[in-house]
Amino acid sequence: MVRWNLQRDFPLYVPRFNIAPSQQVPVIVSTDNAPDAKSMQWGLVPWWAKEEAIGNRMINARAETLTEKGAFKNLVDRRRCLVPADGFYEWRKEGKRKVPMWFHLNSKEPFAFAGLWDVWRRPNGSNLETFTIVTTEPNELMRPIHNRMPAILRREDEERWLDVSGAQFDKVRLVLKPFPSEQMDAHDVSTLVNKPENDTAECIRPFSGDEIFTPQLSLL
Repeated sequence: MVRWNLQRDFPLYVPRFNIAPSQQVPVIVSTDNAPDAKSMQWGLVPWWAKEEAIGNRMINARAETLTEKGAFKNLVDRRRCLVPADGFYEWRKEGKRKVPMWFHLNSKEPFAFAGLWDVWRRPNGSNLETFTIVTTEPNELMRPIHNRMPAILRREDEERWLDVSGAQFDKVRLVLKPFPSEQMDAHDVSTLVNKPENDTAECIRPFSGDEIFTPQLSLL
């Protein structure tokens, strides 16, 4: 993909609109020649884990404590990755209900979350590659909604984060800062996104609570 100067396109890539933990996601890693795309499971399973289920609790990693946590401290200098996206969901509390929102760049361009990845060997001997998304403090747009946000990398910082051979974590940790709120926007979407099996463009369509929503699902 030209955006990240990859050796090849994302493997078996199709547009996604509602990705959930434990699902396979395209992730960009550094290789000897150029960045490359791999399909990995969202939810980090450290190499030393006794069971795969630990990944359900490791979908995110706090930027401030990466070097303190056993699952992450050995990855920050050797297994950093980019997680491509063009937006993410967060839920706003209104009384007893939660309203889903879609956050994206003003430009509508794709971007990358900072991530870490690892390889776990299954009991049958096969390898499972997994990743986690780094989070940071919220920017002004996100702060009224949540006390954390994904660490969106500025385009000029993506190569630095990905290049584990050229920059140790102590030299790149400053890129894990809140993305400028003036470059982002958000709008309400329907509760269709509350179910991972709903994975269509309707998920990110601007939605008013007064609308009557009829889901349109594609059948494979």
